[in-house]
Amino acid sequence: MQKITRFVLWLCKKFSRPELENIVAQLQQILSEREPEILPRDDFREHHPHYRDFSVDPQAPLIEPPTVKPAPPPYWCPYCHSALYRWKQRPDCTIYKCPNDRCSHYLQKKAALHWNEKLLQQLRLSQFKLRYQYRQYHFQPLQLHPSAPDSPSIDLTRIHRSSDLLGLVLAFHVSFALSARKTAQVLRQVFAVPISYQTVLNYSQAAAYYCHHFNLRHKARLGDTATGDETYIRVAGKHHFSFFFLDPKTHQITSYHVAPERDTLAATVALGEAARTLPRGQSLRFITDGNPAYQAGLHFLNAQRPPQQPPCSLLQVLGLENLDAVSQQYRPFKQLIERLNRTYKYHVRSACGFATRNGAVALTTLFVTFYNFLRPHMTLHYRVPVPLPDLKSITTLQGRWNKILQMALAA
Repeated sequence: MQKITRFVLWLCKKFSRPELENIVAQLQQILSEREPEILPRDDFREHHPHYRDFSVDPQAPLIEPPTVKPAPPPYWCPYCHSALYRWKQRPDCTIYKCPNDRCSHYLQKKAALHWNEKLLQQLRLSQFKLRYQYRQYHFQPLQLHPSAPDSPSIDLTRIHRSSDLLGLVLAFHVSFALSARKTAQVLRQVFAVPISYQTVLNYSQAAAYYCHHFNLRHKARLGDTATGDETYIRVAGKHHFSFFFLDPKTHQITSYHVAPERDTLAATVALGEAARTLPRGQSLRFITDGNPAYQAGLHFLNAQRPPQQPPCSLLQVLGLENLDAVSQQYRPFKQLIERLNRTYKYHVRSACGFATRNGAVALTTLFVTFYNFLRPHMTLHYRVPVPLPDLKSITTLQGRWNKILQMALAA
């Protein structure tokens, strides 16, 4: 009630008596439901915090029985060591569930329910997740590849323009975040080069195909931490999501993926690419937001790692306020990836959405090439995250773009 009292005091300081009477009259209209477009805040979630809480359990199941039992099942509960039974079978995963009524995890979740939630549970039992569950995903190897641009319809080595023009196109369109039409206009009016905006798009998508493989091959040594997040873009009028993982030490983008859904498969692809070049015997600590898809993706990633390799871990920074110790300690990492999202949005905003998914993947790929190899960072003392010795002697931005394309085409 202290918040309400302070709010009332603030109203009394800011408004006169007639204005306060007008505010009270409008509030009475809202409370009497005479204003259907304006409704009071729904506090159902505050009074029922465990309602529809289907977050992924952070503990991975045991893959070996704690004691010798006949007919061992595939998994055991990490809390009570009871055998998990197959609860649901879906096309992409199999869900296993702990049936033990004396499981410490089940008793703890059940004791945490509020009195009103216990009453609601009797009516809506399926809306409360109390027992330990594990999801075994059946992803195929081809599904786990990060998004790549389509094979180009033009050959960059046989275009009718010089390589310098190709470098200028990428410099204006990608590095300076100009739209394709604005890039074509600059080349016509400043450099007297007649070129259409469609040619700019064709050159960019063809260059993105080779830059994608160049990005995957040229990664700096990974540290022990990777922070990741996803942001939305518009493709054919619908939301798509761009996933990024960043090394906080070198500021290099270690993983990028464009997906139509913000689901477990997309998170698994991003996590797997971020850990692909991890040295043997080293684990990675991922820092993300509260998206449960990252926890499920981490389970899949650790299940695919050899038993002698240490498992990767995940720390999730929740919300906008530091309400727990993990969020308070690792908030700077979350802010780092949010700044990357802001930079990415600046470079794709000129496109005003994408007509095709290939256009979104192509521009995202070129942005990663620019961010890792060409964009100086103030925190790195104006050095690039992944320095290339072949670019040191080149002073112009278009010349560096051309050199990167030469190295990509030669591979």
